[in-house]
Amino acid sequence: MCPQTYFRMATLRLLGRALEDQVPEDFEVVREMTVTLSGRNRTEPDLMIVPYDATTGPRQTSYEPADIVLAVEVVSAESEERDREIKPRKYAAARIRHFWRVEENNGLPVVHVYELDPATNTYAVTGIHHDQLKVAVPFSLVIDLTTGGRPPRRPEPDDSPAG
Repeated sequence: MCPQTYFRMATLRLLGRALEDQVPEDFEVVREMTVTLSGRNRTEPDLMIVPYDATTGPRQTSYEPADIVLAVEVVSAESEERDREIKPRKYAAARIRHFWRVEENNGLPVVHVYELDPATNTYAVTGIHHDQLKVAVPFSLVIDLTTGGRPPRRPEPDDSPAG
């Protein structure tokens, strides 16, 4: 496994939390599980949204492409070719309708949003989001991208005398 950057970890935390807060109740956010594209072909999105009923139990290792509502990849230096070229082609061929590719720009995430064109079985870009990700499909979602996934700072302890 390649070393992971703080950006990647923080972005996955930011998107994971926001998605968990906003997806409808009958869906769940899954992190780093595989999708079985064919008998000898699996891929592992960084994040996915799947229906709750697609999860079969604690020993499950993979989901079927038809179960994936959204696949998300956070690009790092080691994964550029896979995340920009190979995985989107595989996801489109598997008919996964929604795909987000997340890139870093000045320390903050930029989300490239794609939707599958069923006539061509390829992705069409529906938006590139810098400060705020706001989409209507697959669900209505609004995510502030300016926090960079960092948790809020804890307040400094109050050293003033009690009184």
